[in-house]
Amino acid sequence: MLKPMFRRLKKEAQRIAKNLAPPDFYLDFADEIEISYDFFETDPLVGRLRAYVQDTSGNDFGHGIDHCEKVAMDAGALAHIEGTSVGLDGKALADLLRLAQFAGLLHDIRRKMKDHASEGAVFAKKVLRNYPLSGRDSVSICTAIYNHEAFGGYTRCITRTDRIVSGCLYDSDKFRWGPDNFTTTVWGMVEGLDPSIETFMAHYPAGMEYVERIRSTFRTATGRAYGPQFIDMGLYIGKELLKYIQQEIVKPF
Repeated sequence: MLKPMFRRLKKEAQRIAKNLAPPDFYLDFADEIEISYDFFETDPLVGRLRAYVQDTSGNDFGHGIDHCEKVAMDAGALAHIEGTSVGLDGKALADLLRLAQFAGLLHDIRRKMKDHASEGAVFAKKVLRNYPLSGRDSVSICTAIYNHEAFGGYTRCITRTDRIVSGCLYDSDKFRWGPDNFTTTVWGMVEGLDPSIETFMAHYPAGMEYVERIRSTFRTATGRAYGPQFIDMGLYIGKELLKYIQQEIVKPF
């Protein structure tokens, strides 16, 4: 459970975020997002994997099932957009969307491990043996999981499907470094680590710098066009929250 001081900061961050308009991605691609959401809710294989992740993920320092579901649905929307752009439709497009959602659900399955992207890819391969996917499809998902960490390891994408799934997972995960980072993720991490306010403040500048670095790393055409806005919104919330901390939290001490 969050300490009262951090609950206060979370509430303030959410207040700041509430005054912002939604990112343009959700407005400009409302149809694709609805398609992804409907697929996520109705596809039996996605539903089965979703239940498995829900049972095994826990909070995982702000990267639990809520985070994975958001990443999966945005990855599915991106896959629909990117797949359509290369001429896919029908079953081929649905299959691509499923792979992206599978990758989104599984990408943080080993979040608490030191090299969680690499370890997650290895573990995901074992999980996927229980699903009626081809070996090639499993490779696409595991490659995406291996490649999803910013500034981390990267393995070459062999096929077009590999590239699309990998890019869509990465970009949807990095969308979460926008408003979600300061309204949800940070507080899950704080709850798990239980730092003092002094420790929290000591790490704040480096955290903001890391978010800024994410801005130029988006991989799909859609991510490169819309991702920076997510980051800018997150940075705005972070800067406004810092002002609040300096005025209302730090000075009284």
